[in-house]
Amino acid sequence: MMKLDGLEALVAVAEAGSISAAARRLGLAKSVVSDRLAELERTVGARLVQRTTRALALTADGDALIVRARSILREVSDAQAEVVERRGSLAGPLRLAGPISFGALHLGPAIYRFLALHPEIQLTLDLDDRFVDAAGDGYDAVIRHGPITDERLIVRHLASSRRLLVASPAYLEQRGWPRTLAELDRISAILYTNRDADWRFPDASGTMIVRPSACLRVNNGLVMRDAALAGLGVTLLPTFFIHRDLADGSLVHVDVGVEAEGATIHVAYPANRSPSAKLAALVAWLRTEFGTPAYWDVDLS
Repeated sequence: MMKLDGLEALVAVAEAGSISAAARRLGLAKSVVSDRLAELERTVGARLVQRTTRALALTADGDALIVRARSILREVSDAQAEVVERRGSLAGPLRLAGPISFGALHLGPAIYRFLALHPEIQLTLDLDDRFVDAAGDGYDAVIRHGPITDERLIVRHLASSRRLLVASPAYLEQRGWPRTLAELDRISAILYTNRDADWRFPDASGTMIVRPSACLRVNNGLVMRDAALAGLGVTLLPTFFIHRDLADGSLVHVDVGVEAEGATIHVAYPANRSPSAKLAALVAWLRTEFGTPAYWDVDLS
């Protein structure tokens, strides 16, 4: 008979990419995870993981079993959580993914307060700016700023943010202050590489698109902010990155007469299963913590 700990080991190895990483995720010794996986293979009479010197990959049998394994583990977890929730508390594992910088600045602090109120929840938070496969990688939900187009996911609004052009006072004193969209052609721009480099500004006739000349392209919002603080150029960032720098004057809003398209923070979860009570409670908590309008925009008013 298959054991749950063997199925758990298989899922962890498949998602983490190695036995060592799976052991760290499960809080177990590497030898324990390896033994559980080997026992599962003996039980089903098939090799489930192909081991090479560089990587691990599921075999065809492993691919077939892991779908059922995830479903079984989720059913067990949900059943355990339901029993606890009937007693009026929230409990059990919850796995989330989110962007690195927003996670460090805003998501993490809000979650810490939530977990202090619900100590029986075991939350795993993976911060990564790549667009993880929420449906396939075993996440209960993902949090992202920007569009989510995966039709396998239910997407819900979590918070909004203005997006402002900013630069350091020193840069503007040296290079001059652009006052119109046309004058953005002469600036040095700090651009984000993970999406289109276009800067989009809605107006009465539609959307004006500016394609500035880049002095730096980088895939991290905090590095973009730091580059602007260093006087490197003008950048376009959500206010959740820069509200404190604007408040203390270390960055200045470059007002060109029209404001760029805003940013939206979403939470998304697989469409083939209903969100658990603990996920619903966390989403409601985050909406309250961030506020409407969000506190990073209120700080600028």
